[in-house]
Amino acid sequence: MSIQLYDLATADPKLRFSPYCWRIKMALAHKGLQWEEVPVHFTEKDRLPQPNVGTVPVLVDGDTVISDSWTIAGYLDERYPDKPLFACAESKATAMLVRFWIERTVHPFITRMGVVDFMAALHEKDKPYFRESREKRFGMPIEQYMNNREEAREGFVATLEPLRATLAEQPYVAGSRPAFADYILFGILQWMRCGSPFPALKKDDPVFAYRERMLDLFDGLGRKAAHREQLD
Repeated sequence: MSIQLYDLATADPKLRFSPYCWRIKMALAHKGLQWEEVPVHFTEKDRLPQPNVGTVPVLVDGDTVISDSWTIAGYLDERYPDKPLFACAESKATAMLVRFWIERTVHPFITRMGVVDFMAALHEKDKPYFRESREKRFGMPIEQYMNNREEAREGFVATLEPLRATLAEQPYVAGSRPAFADYILFGILQWMRCGSPFPALKKDDPVFAYRERMLDLFDGLGRKAAHREQLD
């Protein structure tokens, strides 16, 4: 039985921008595994196989169902040990630091740059849910939350400075070859690239060059994806 990956659907059947799902797509490709994507809208959570945490990604591998991208990555290394996503326990611990840095420090800048665009890309039936849930989280209208995307871009660029220092020493976060820490980071870069026309990175930024390398991995898996970014 083939692996199924439940992914976030948008109004465009080809457009998928969930950063958490992109982590797992890259992880599956890293392992050389084949999978079938099952698009699910925000308002179709009842379609997710059990058990789940109410969000995508959800991975189905035979009779096994796993949700949460971090848990899925661990499962993939246990079930398919060839081409590990985590070289050792210590590298997994380091990847966890990257995960929380991305989720707690970098994510908010992405949201401030693109949340209105993300909503615009959704199916009409999902937009009321998206607006209500995000405005409850932000404590304000999403248009107000995204009222200065240039300032948000400046914050985004600044918070990536440790990454630039790392890339000056090695081509990937994980070292000479990419691993799950890189796929976590790539997820947020692809989130913005696919979900919004606003260019978060300038072409002369080393992070842009890093993103280009990531887009070319696995026969251009990321690059072939539908996207909305409009570069300067």
